[in-house]
This record gives sequence, C-alpha cells and structure tokens, in this order.
Amino acid sequence: MLNASMNRRAFFEACFGAAGALSLADRADALGLPKAKITRIRYYKTPTDAAGRPNTRQPLFNQSTNVVLVETDTGLVGVGEGGAPDVMEQCAGLLIGQDPFRTDRLWQSMFRSYFYPAGREKVHALGALDVALWDLKAKALGVPLYQLLGGQSREYVECYSTGYPAQGTPKEVAKACVDAGFRAYRISTDTRGQVMDRFETVNRVAALCEQVREGVGRDGGWCIDFHTELDFPDAVTLANKIEHLRPYFVEDLVRSENPGVYRTLRGQVKVPIAVGEQFGPKWEWNELIENHLIDYARATIPNVGGITEFQKIAAMCETHYVGLVPHFTGPISEAAMVHCSAAFSGPVLMEMVMGGTRPWPYLKSSYDLRNGKLWPNERVGLGVEVDTSQLQQIGNYTEAYQLTPMLRRPDGSLTNW
Repeated sequence: MLNASMNRRAFFEACFGAAGALSLADRADALGLPKAKITRIRYYKTPTDAAGRPNTRQPLFNQSTNVVLVETDTGLVGVGEGGAPDVMEQCAGLLIGQDPFRTDRLWQSMFRSYFYPAGREKVHALGALDVALWDLKAKALGVPLYQLLGGQSREYVECYSTGYPAQGTPKEVAKACVDAGFRAYRISTDTRGQVMDRFETVNRVAALCEQVREGVGRDGGWCIDFHTELDFPDAVTLANKIEHLRPYFVEDLVRSENPGVYRTLRGQVKVPIAVGEQFGPKWEWNELIENHLIDYARATIPNVGGITEFQKIAAMCETHYVGLVPHFTGPISEAAMVHCSAAFSGPVLMEMVMGGTRPWPYLKSSYDLRNGKLWPNERVGLGVEVDTSQLQQIGNYTEAYQLTPMLRRPDGSLTNW
C-alpha cells in the first residue's frame, strides 16, 4: 500500500520489481496476499433446501444448498454453496494444490477441462467453488467481499418477495408486502392441478393482477412470473392485458430453450421483460443483453458460475442498460449476491422467498435482511459463518487429478485442450 514513507517508484518496485520481472505469486504477496495452496475441499448436504423445506431428497441442481469449504495450507477457509457430488468431485480435483487467489484462472480451468463443454449442472458446482475462492481472498485481505468488486454503489439492495408470508386476499397480501418495506410483491400464474386451460388461465391471472395492483397502490411495485407455462400466443395476450397495470417486470414469458424467440416476442409486448433464472454462463446471455431483448437479467449465483462469471454478465448489463433482478438461491449464495449487487451501479431488485424468513440452523450468520432490504455489512469475506456439526458430509477431496491435458498460450494463460 502506498503511504507517506514510500514514494511512487518504491511502491511499483515493491509490487513489480525494479525490472518488472516478479512472478504472479510474488506480486500477490507484495499486495498483502499470503502465498497459499488449496489442500482440501469438504462438501456437505444441508438439512433444508433453498425454499427452507426439509432436504429429504437430492436437491435440484439449480437450487442446491449444499455447502462447500475450500481449505488452504495457511489455515484460511472459504465458504461456497451449490452443485451436486459428481460434478463437484470433478471440479474440486482441479483445485487441489493450486493458488486460491488466481480466481479467473481457476474458473477457466474448471470450465474448460474434460471432453464436453461445461453444462449448467457443472457450472453450478464450479460456481460454488468460485464463491468460496472469493470468500478466501477477501478474508486474506481482511475486508468485506464487496470491497474487492469496487466498493458499495448503493446503501442497500432493494428486494421483492415471492410467497410473502401473510394471510388474506391477494389484495391484502400485496399491501402487507409493500408495507413491510419490500419494493415489490411478486405473483405467478399459479396454475392449479396438472391441466392448464389457456383461456381460463389468461382470464384468471389477469383478474388476479388487477387485485394485486389495487393492493400495492397506485405507485406500489408488483411483478409476475409466467413460469414458462404459457404458449407463445397466450403469453402475448396476457402480457398485453396487464400492461396498463404497470408491472415492475413480467418474467419468463415463454420457454427458455431458445433465447432468440425474444426477438419476435419483444415486438409484440410492451411490458418490461425479465429472463434468465434457468441460464448459466455469459454465452447464454449475450444475445439477449446485447440486442436489448430483455430489460432485467435474472442472473444469480452460483447458477451462472459464481462471482467471477456474474461480474462479467453484470458488466454486459451495465453496458446495455439492462438491470438485475437475481433469482433467489440458497442463503450463502444470497449473501454473495448482496456483495455483487452492492457493487453494481445499475438497477437491482433481489428476490427473497417467504419474506426472507427461511430457517437456516447451520448458519451462525449469513445475509442481513431488514425492512424488506438487504444490507451490506462490515464482516470479512462473505460475512457467512457455517456450523458444520449441523451438516452431513458427503465429500472430502484432497487429491489433484485431471483427465485431459490443458493447453497454455505462450504467456501462460489457459486455452482449450
């Protein structure tokens, strides 16, 4: 750090050497990071799933709350969340023995290794590990994670609530939600049973939206998720029927397999569009964002590949004036989302399920939610503390392995094998 007793030349020589020839590891050490190697990765199943229900089954890949701990030879431990055992084992084997602070390089290694390009399930696991690596780095420097991402752009993160825990009519629940401090109340198409009649659904949901708008008031926020349930013409019809009610956004109007369909849909509706809770890394986003086919990205952690990848997607969003409305996830990943959202300069609205009141008996600390808002704090790293005695260990990885060779460019950066 440059101080009064160190001139500018001495500072650069300390960081880069008189001839600029110090290694990457030496440069990191000069900036205050200890020399460290990853020695073990432990993996745990949690007692509750992402919605706070008893975790009696294998969690869904894209909502796994499994906890991962990345340990180093310095005693530092990073915390992450997500993935499933088979893909976690593959990714963990690539990290053993590596420098934990070279986060982007480790991300590239996990994403590029093995024969097939990483699918969404693997991206979820490597995203969990990536979060733990960022937690490690912030702990090593003794700062909250958002300080490594540019510092706070906002005092707090506005939230909307899905399934707000209040009793009464849709109008009454909507009012209770915004009165509690949430920026918006979110509903869904709420198809009942296993049969969806297209005409009944459109008319019923349109009537529900009228009640919700009345409940939140003239200037209150509300939003709706079509849950990819509707066929294209019905999605267009419903979106246009509720346009006058000014939803904050309408989410997932049609199925997610073909993002290019929004080129057609965009010209047929005027409501703000939010898409992406089912998406992974940046290559699944660039067409939608760069062509401004959506207004809000539902990108979340660890689904997109952790903090390393989320920051790149957020940069695309800022460039093209697209806001962030991240999908809810597990409590450790939601804590990570607070740091990333706090450092993003564009619009952010974070989803919280059940008003954020889900039980997490294995966490001594996670995110700070008050008055319907998430608040950055001064705890180091993610600000999360895990009680592993409450968890079931399902993985213990200490051996480095890689089934395929990784090619490097002359400068040492990784390319595909």
